[in-house]
Amino acid sequence: MAPKVLVSDKLSETAVQIFRDRGIEVDFMPELGKDKEKLAEVIGKYDGLAIRSATKVTPSLLEKADNLKVVGRAGIGTDNVDKEAASKKGVIVMNTPFGNMITTAEHAIAMMFSVARQIPEASASTHAGKWEKSKFMGTELTAKTLGVIGAGNIGGIVCNRAIGLKMKVIAYDPFLSEERANEMGVEKVELDELLKRADFITLHVPLTDSTRNILSKENLEKTKKGVRIINCARGGLVDEVALAELLKSGHVAGAAFDVFAEEPAKENVLFGLPNVVCTPHLGASTTEAQENVALQVAEQMSNYLLDGAVENALNMPSMTAEEAKVMGPWVKLAEYLGSFIGQVTEEAIESINITYDGVASEMNLKALEAAVVAGIMQAVNPDVNMVSAPLIAKERGIQLSKTTQDASGSFEGYIKLDIQTVEKYRTIAGTVFSDGKPRFIQIKGITIDAEVGEHMLYTTNKDVPGIIGKLGTLLAEHNENIANFTLGRAEEGGDAIAMTFLDTPVKEETVKALKDSGLFQRVIPLHFKV
Repeated sequence: MAPKVLVSDKLSETAVQIFRDRGIEVDFMPELGKDKEKLAEVIGKYDGLAIRSATKVTPSLLEKADNLKVVGRAGIGTDNVDKEAASKKGVIVMNTPFGNMITTAEHAIAMMFSVARQIPEASASTHAGKWEKSKFMGTELTAKTLGVIGAGNIGGIVCNRAIGLKMKVIAYDPFLSEERANEMGVEKVELDELLKRADFITLHVPLTDSTRNILSKENLEKTKKGVRIINCARGGLVDEVALAELLKSGHVAGAAFDVFAEEPAKENVLFGLPNVVCTPHLGASTTEAQENVALQVAEQMSNYLLDGAVENALNMPSMTAEEAKVMGPWVKLAEYLGSFIGQVTEEAIESINITYDGVASEMNLKALEAAVVAGIMQAVNPDVNMVSAPLIAKERGIQLSKTTQDASGSFEGYIKLDIQTVEKYRTIAGTVFSDGKPRFIQIKGITIDAEVGEHMLYTTNKDVPGIIGKLGTLLAEHNENIANFTLGRAEEGGDAIAMTFLDTPVKEETVKALKDSGLFQRVIPLHFKV
């Protein structure tokens, strides 16, 4: 059955057509996002939800979204999506961070010019038939110092444009390296230094707990007298009340805001103040940007629903379509390894160390880790997936660590899990053969070569004669047909294991008979999603 997507906000018809062309069933209802009750009634039918800013993806909506796998936001900001609730539900949240970068950066530059030369007020005055030439004395941008808070994708473009305007650019960004700053031609500084030196300050960071009110009353008071402040990023980054007071006192010479703490902003303390330029969240509002982000979100969602590619995801590791093709068998292997551990482990898991050997060490390790943890967690909660599993593991206090190493042994690469529980230590390893099929190659330190099937039986015993025959006989007596069989031992007379691949699920009476025989230490039926 083809995946089904709901578009609940205004996306271009071209974007909607992308879903159709890719074989995805799509319902285009651009006004539905404003009707939360109706949206909640229908959301259960859909695998994907494509939105802009009007649709609110809340915990209560997600409770109804039993089939939902991905939410795609056409744009950068995802404040309207509860990402933690989505992660717990196992829903990927994607945005489109590159489609409107240039548009938003250009708007910030335009706002900076507007507030420097008081263009909106001068225009209104002239339209009113006045000729107040002396009233609107502006300032040049050339040779002024621009302080950029956040030098990522959009902030980096603003830096580049400002340098072209012959401004001196200083940047505060904890993730900006000195090497990258030098490449950009900007000076990396701490926030206090930026506040002290900047003639203009522009913000380009997301709204998080660490950036909320980054320009607080205290920080605004540290700014250079006569500073002008531009915010085309997110509302809530600036204390608007404190800014209004500093504008009235003359400490801040002007401000240009495209975003506000509460939107739609019908009222705001900045409205009506002289030399304050306000626009209604127009940062991404160009024909080119709106089309770009709409097309991008449609492609990303289609790639995920059809091919498993994860692009620009905010709550799980991204994996391109090309990576998905190469990594697919390895992701499956990682899930199988985790699933085995989850099914044979009854005690609480304290820590997981994953060793990536050879070719596996060169892959997207975050994706492989998510698959391992998902496999483990699914043993007790089948609804867990690669999105929700890492969050659940963290909540349970499970310590995750990894080791990478060059190819060792007779395989091009493998993945090995070392699990510590409150009582025991477990280990399992696997690889992907040239046929693309995952194999278990080691369990409990014992070498095996076990193909993975949907229905399997794991047994442990002491290495004594007659065990294999007795296992086969008991399975035959209960009409269990063996598709494949693998065994291994640590040493003669030591611990031994068997992995039996069966055509059908192992019956309860079969398990009981094997246990009652007294020959096997452990008898565990396994199920894998193949």
